[in-house]
Amino acid sequence: MSHAAILWERLGPDDPRVRCNLCSHRCVIPPGRLGACCVRENIDGELVTLVYDRTIAQNVDPIEKKPLFHFQPGSKSFSIATVGCNFRCAFCQNWEISQLPRERDAVPGQPATPRQIAQAARRAGCASIAYTYTEPTIFAEYALDCAREAVGLGLKNVFVSNGYMTPELLALMAGLIHGINVDLKAGVGDFYHKVSGAALEPVLANLKRIQALGIWLEVTTLVIPGLNDGVEELRWVACYLFDTLGPDVPWHISRFYPQYKMADTPPTPTATLERAWHIGQDAGLRYVYVGNVPGHDAESTRCPHCGEVVIERYGYQTRVRALRGGKCVRCGTLIPGVEMP
Repeated sequence: MSHAAILWERLGPDDPRVRCNLCSHRCVIPPGRLGACCVRENIDGELVTLVYDRTIAQNVDPIEKKPLFHFQPGSKSFSIATVGCNFRCAFCQNWEISQLPRERDAVPGQPATPRQIAQAARRAGCASIAYTYTEPTIFAEYALDCAREAVGLGLKNVFVSNGYMTPELLALMAGLIHGINVDLKAGVGDFYHKVSGAALEPVLANLKRIQALGIWLEVTTLVIPGLNDGVEELRWVACYLFDTLGPDVPWHISRFYPQYKMADTPPTPTATLERAWHIGQDAGLRYVYVGNVPGHDAESTRCPHCGEVVIERYGYQTRVRALRGGKCVRCGTLIPGVEMP
């Protein structure tokens, strides 16, 4: 069942095509055709979404799984997704659902109203709802309606995103979406074009916009052997984050595992991730994390002033050790974030 879309325009009074202004592709869609996400369709000159209230996943996750390390640490987040994505990353870790409309020409999902989602989150003892697994931009109508219901129940909302939304959508997210983890996949434009079917520049611009809107921001880079694991590449990303967003933006350096069209690529060596961690530290970033390596020392949050472990992590198990009122109990340094204990 289709649902009226937001953020679109007709190209002209006698032109049946529409332009979708939800993501930075800004697809021009003829009647009967789909946008790049494969879940938005022009039906007789009207843009509709095919995934409103059709969830492909509903799970209770640790907030650290998003990953968000400075947002309600140790809490649970009710995680939902629909099928579809506006990227076509060859290495997608959730390709079975993100690429399903493209691969199988199908839009499955279980019905769940925004109110039902918010109520389920509260019953499960979650502190937030996460719009995740696939790209939440492409189901923004549903996500924003769920977010409104969540706010009414005292819950927070978070996006896990590729950062390709338009400024128009970001304006609608302000006040409803409280935290976001953005994948900054590489610092070279060719990587985005060749591997994801997108462009780098809109993502970089949105990182600045997100921070300016007061939405808590964390950034993840999935380090893939032979693609974006070079020293200069990683140094560019680290320096961009420091110079543009400041030293307190958390940077998650995540381990790649073989998936989808890159099933023959080996997992990222731990030594490569540790090299990236040092690059981030040397660039001046205070909170650099190694991801997808459970038990690694760089999973935990240390006070940047005295080195005290203030939040200890092992995989998705989190223990707040030395924080009081968001400050290190040893030296009093403020650890930035949202609802830090």
